[in-house]
Order: sequence, then C-alpha cells, then structure tokens
Amino acid sequence: MFLDILLTFFLGSKDILIIVLTVLHIAGLWMMFQKSGVKSWWALIPCAREYQLSRCAGRESDGRGWSLVNAALCLTSVANLFFQQSLEATESLSALDILIVTLETALIIAEFFYSLRVYAGLVEVYGVSRWWMLLWISPVNCAASLAWGALKQFQPAWKVEDIRAEMARLASHGSATVMDEGLTVNLAERSASEFFQKKILLRDIHMAIPQGHMVLLLGGSGAGKTTYVNAINGYEKAKAEVMLNGKNMYTQYKDMQYEVGFVPQTEMMRGKDTVLNTLLDAAKLRLPREVSPEQRRARVNEVMEIFGLLPVQNNLVEKLSGGQKKRLSISMEFISNPSLFILDEPDSGLDGVMARELFEQLRKIADSGKIVIVITHTPDRVIDLFDDVIVLAKDSARTGRLAFYGSIEDARKFFHRERMEEIVKCVNRKEEGGDGLADEFVMKFAEVQHA
Repeated sequence: MFLDILLTFFLGSKDILIIVLTVLHIAGLWMMFQKSGVKSWWALIPCAREYQLSRCAGRESDGRGWSLVNAALCLTSVANLFFQQSLEATESLSALDILIVTLETALIIAEFFYSLRVYAGLVEVYGVSRWWMLLWISPVNCAASLAWGALKQFQPAWKVEDIRAEMARLASHGSATVMDEGLTVNLAERSASEFFQKKILLRDIHMAIPQGHMVLLLGGSGAGKTTYVNAINGYEKAKAEVMLNGKNMYTQYKDMQYEVGFVPQTEMMRGKDTVLNTLLDAAKLRLPREVSPEQRRARVNEVMEIFGLLPVQNNLVEKLSGGQKKRLSISMEFISNPSLFILDEPDSGLDGVMARELFEQLRKIADSGKIVIVITHTPDRVIDLFDDVIVLAKDSARTGRLAFYGSIEDARKFFHRERMEEIVKCVNRKEEGGDGLADEFVMKFAEVQHA
C-alpha cells in the first residue's frame, strides 16, 4: 500500500485513486485504533498497521504473519520494477523473473487469507453482520474502516489496552511461601521483544509444590507450558525466584544442575549404541566428576532395574520397542537422581497399557520423595495417579497466566468439569476449538489467591 503511493508519486496521476483510497483507509484506521485503545499513529506505518489491526481483532498471531507477508510484498514490488525493465529490454522472461512472479503470487494469496482471518475477528469484536467482510476485502475497504471509525454506533466489545490493564490489575502482589523441602515458584514475568513491542509470555505464577507430589501441567497450544518449564528448570531465566529444597535455582544454578531432570518429547539417542552404553554415557554427563567409574556403573544398573531395562541392556537402541525407548529416554535423565523431574509428553506414541505402566513408574518415583511434573495431552487415562494439576491459559492480552493450581478434585469443582481434557477445552480460545473462558478462570483464581 505504501509502495503504491510512492510509485504513484513518481509515475504520475493515473493512480491518483490509489492515493485517495489509501489516505481514507488510514484515516479510518486512525479512528478505529482510538476506539480500541491502540496508539493512532500506528495507522501511518506500513506493515505495522496490519499487526495493530489484528490486535484490535483479537487475532494477534495472524497479524504477525500478515505483517511479514506485507513486508515481503513490498520487497517483491521493488523487484518487479527491475523485472519490468528487464522485460522491456529483453522481451523475454528469465528464470529469476518467473521466480519473482511466482513468489509474489504466493504472497498475495497468503495475505488474502491472513486478512480474512483478521477481518473475521473484527466482525466478532464489533458485533456486526458477516456481510461486512465483503466490504473489508474489497478495493474500497476504506468505506468499512471510515464507517467503523467515525460512526458512534460501531463500538468494539473491548479495548486492547484496557484488557492489559485489567489483567495486570489482577496480578498477585503476594507470593508463595518458600518451603525448605519442595519447589517454590514466584514468577512475576517472563517477556520477550516481538513485533514492535514487549511481549509478556508469562505473568504472575505463584505456587509451592511439596516433595512427593506428581503434578499434571495442562494448557492449550501457546499457553506457556514450555516457557514455564524452561523458567523453573533454569534453562530460560525469568523475572522470578525459583527455589528447590531451599536453594535458588538461578543464583545457585551450578550446584543445582544435577537436581533437575528434564525429558523432552523428542528422543535424543544414538540408534547404534546399546542400552548400557547409552546410560553409561549419560552417567558421565549427568553425574558429578568426583563419582568413580564403579559408582557410575552401579547407578546405571540401579536405574536399569528401576525401569525394567536390565533384560535389554545389550540391545541396540534402534531395536527397542516404543515403550522401551521411552523408558530409556527417561532413565538417561534419572541417572543423576534429580529432586525435580519434568517430562514433556512421555506417553506420546504409546498405547493405553504401555502408557499406564510408564506413569505407574513415575508415580513410584514421586512416592520416593521426588517432585514429578508431567505434560501430557491424554491425562484422563492416568489421572488417578496425579496429586495436583497446574492449568495455564492465555488471557485476552495473549499472556500465559495461572488459571488454577491445586488438587485434582479441587480442579473439578473449580472448573465444573469432570475430565481434564474438558478443562483445557474451556480455557482455550474459540478459534482454537475451545470455549474462550480463559479470562473468567484466570480472574477467578486470582481472586482466590488474593482472598
């Protein structure tokens, strides 16, 4: 759009209509941004204004893609200037010219679908008929932006900045009491820079998990489960205090690195190694240097016995069954005998029986005095083995928040849902197939914490 104005300025008045429509559209967006609590001057900035419009529509993730596509289109338009000159000079298309045209076509299609999703969000926010989308996607979309911006009858259901202020107001000013034994998390904020602004990934998560507890970590896509896990294991530091058995995970990280075991979803093992050699290598990495080879071998044998791997210790990893590979992956992290054990979807790819056996083993680990935190997308088949549940949800500001922490039975009462998968559905956004009740439960739990 901005490039069209520049081209018109230099090429002549034949495209004067583009300038008029663009100026009118910018004027409409200026007034719409005012209504939505977004700084109006964003309407003047190409590519950025699409992102800000998506924030008004509650479709921020689509806005990021839309902005990038628009930026790419600007670059291809510049390339097209050279393409036109090349065509006039040679009267034939080169391979590069064809590539540019193909790329531009793909970008135009992508832009259309991104804009369609954002306009659909705007229709929902303004509570108007879907017929308005036809005007938004037309060449005279300035008529829609001007009408919605200038007329009092068109008002958004909420303001972007008001939502951020409201959710911030509910921030827990207290903190969880630090326990001498167990995990205490007082996370004020985890942020990153993203698309012209500071992006809050997680905010106000406070909890204390006693030793011997097996905890389920729930949340829809983008709710912040991985970010939360990385914050508490010290991999990605947040504005937080994370205490494990009275020691600070951040300030004493070198002393604590053997106290935390993390099993990612992706198995990272060499297929040509035997089970025994895989665990011996893991022992060299995860046990302190002062541990002797004899002690390492004894620990490896102990772990193989715990996870039922002794009968296959001389088998190649690539020959193991899916369940055996999962147990081996877990064993590699359990070598260091961690006090905190975190697992990301350890049951993925396993049938019900194999998953049950694996979670029963994790239950035994928790009963030995460890803290076990598990992310799984099929929690209900083993829910009886868990003590507590953490529910993370994206609020209206797209920030990961604590929607609940407590026992399984208390979670059922709090959400008025029996199944854990139903709880995830109720806090997921509507466009993600959920009920869109994240704000309601985040606020409700914040009030419980304040009480």
